[in-house]
Amino acid sequence: MNQVMYTTKHIRIILRLLIVSVLIITYGCGVDAETAVVDFSKTVAVKQPGDHQSEQPPLKVAVAAMISPKDTFTYYRQFLEYLGNQLDREIQLVQRKTYGEINTLFSKGEIDLGFICSGPYAAGNENYGFEALAVPQVRESNFYQSYLIVHKDSRIQTLEDLRDGVFAFTDPESNTGRLVPTYWLQKQGETPDTFFKKSIYTYSHDNSILAVAKKLVDAAAIDGHIWEYYHQKNSVNTSQTRVIKKSEPFGNPPVVVSSNLPTELKDRIRQLLFSIHLDFDGKKILTELLIDRFVAPKETWYDPIRQMNLSLSLSEETAHANAKSKE
Repeated sequence: MNQVMYTTKHIRIILRLLIVSVLIITYGCGVDAETAVVDFSKTVAVKQPGDHQSEQPPLKVAVAAMISPKDTFTYYRQFLEYLGNQLDREIQLVQRKTYGEINTLFSKGEIDLGFICSGPYAAGNENYGFEALAVPQVRESNFYQSYLIVHKDSRIQTLEDLRDGVFAFTDPESNTGRLVPTYWLQKQGETPDTFFKKSIYTYSHDNSILAVAKKLVDAAAIDGHIWEYYHQKNSVNTSQTRVIKKSEPFGNPPVVVSSNLPTELKDRIRQLLFSIHLDFDGKKILTELLIDRFVAPKETWYDPIRQMNLSLSLSEETAHANAKSKE
């Protein structure tokens, strides 16, 4: 697995250029397919050594692209350094463009610990060999929602108003960024292809916020926690957007661990996560991330996601069967 070293300054410059230029190019150029893909750099991997060398092998930690690589590096760096120091382990932060790539790395045994989206967890925890250790409690809640956002000056008020518009999804396997809006459309007898004029993938929620704020798309579906985070910490883009619809609540994105990791190490990490809010330095880091504490996960929190997946699967099977019968 290739490791690439970046400084925070390099990441900031590169990502600003990529986010704006690629979105503009994708939006402005005609494509044959109904869905255009925003292609950011395939890999951003940042090695974060601790203060001293450990004889233990490094702990490879994946952070799915819920936020851009630049902001992921900034917001998770202190947390991962704290984790590495407490475990006396070197931490290697690994990122990939899509949730699917992270899942694949888990299945190959190349990732030990991961911060992933609820969608891939609900759909693939048994298939990809990871298990939930803990769930972040945010604003005193174990749940989050999908936000449907438009520009603040837009005349759009409802989902129906987006017919024949341009829409931004985040990732093909995202719960809040794709599954939820697709399910909303299914309940209206529609699909993204039949409803929208065009749709794109931005591969992170902050990129989707930016796309709406810059009027590059008409609307986007995003993780409500991330919108609230930016709205409180740096509202330059969220202040240009407006929330017009919220989903039902789902279990917060979990911290997962590889099933291949030794039980003793799993337990150490679990207990460290459960107690980090009791430590002065740990609490400061969590506060910066707007996380209250970590709690034990419950599988029932993710059942609504599984139900949406099942509903969409059955709908696709029915549509396929109807198409075959007309041949």
